[in-house]
Amino acid sequence: MANVSHTRGDITSHPDAPEMQARYARMLGGRDVALVDGPVFLLGLYCAVSPWILHFTTSQPALVAHNLIVGIAIGLLALGFTRAPERMYGLSWAMCAIGVWMIISPWIVGTSPDAGVIWNNIVIGALALILGLVCAGTAARSAPRH
Repeated sequence: MANVSHTRGDITSHPDAPEMQARYARMLGGRDVALVDGPVFLLGLYCAVSPWILHFTTSQPALVAHNLIVGIAIGLLALGFTRAPERMYGLSWAMCAIGVWMIISPWIVGTSPDAGVIWNNIVIGALALILGLVCAGTAARSAPRH
């Protein structure tokens, strides 16, 4: 009988191996902050649903819409960081700006917010600022030098 079973061989002798390795290296090139993408998405998700978690939907209707929209924006940035990191990490500074905006937004968007709403937005803003700085710092460090 003929031996038709496939043996596990070394793929380095395959003619497309160098191209596949180069493509894999390009794909992972900007992935130094891959561990940040998940927390950024979760932060956006929490920001979007925080009015219902903290029950300020009736007392602060303007902040409800605000947190929902900003949370969706943070989540979309996180998905962009994951999907096209080499193009999106330039927008890490946008995360920093969103973080600063979230810190000051209860007094600008809200009407006499209580302490829970203020602390919620301050914590979300501080985390967005920190994660944005981590993304921006890593992107700047891994950018090719000319």
